[in-house]
Amino acid sequence: MGREAGRLAVTLDLLTDALVMVLQHGVYCQSARQPGKPAMDIQIVSQQIQQSKELVQSVMDELRSNRDTTAH
Repeated sequence: MGREAGRLAVTLDLLTDALVMVLQHGVYCQSARQPGKPAMDIQIVSQQIQQSKELVQSVMDELRSNRDTTAH
């Protein structure tokens, strides 16, 4: 898919690694108001990382679609 898609794939992997670390941290930083849930800052950070992953994935899908369209 080319250099750009490769860079996006690496970015997606890095975001996944960051998400895993944040979620692991969330196991130890529990919310005082919501027992059994991560602290609010952990929830917000994990949500933002997930949204970033979705954005990168959508760009990769668009690149793939454009490549398939121009190939035909």
